[in-house]
Amino acid sequence: MNKLYDQNNIFAKILRSEIPCNKILENENSIAFSDINPQAKIHILIIPKKPYLNFNDFTKNASLIEVESFWKLVNDVIEYTAVDEEGFRIITNSGKNGNQDVPHFHVHLLGGNNLGRMIK
Repeated sequence: MNKLYDQNNIFAKILRSEIPCNKILENENSIAFSDINPQAKIHILIIPKKPYLNFNDFTKNASLIEVESFWKLVNDVIEYTAVDEEGFRIITNSGKNGNQDVPHFHVHLLGGNNLGRMIK
């Protein structure tokens, strides 16, 4: 496990069932749930169940099965929410300059309305 990983971050607490979440879908290695501060009509977070700090940590240290399972769940959520019909955005933030708020790798799936330009 990454030494910088904070076992008390909100996603770690959700994974330990210490904090409830509005679960959308789940598989053996990952879970998807509604963002508590949605930035779009549909705003879902998808996280691996193991403690990876960010995208780099996940892609370097997760097993091939975990990586495949994670992206399969992302695709399952896209299909479940039908955001593929009108379009969607997938975002992951990493580190201070990437404005990563929770030090646990996750992606944001946003859709359901026009999201505007990403960077102005």
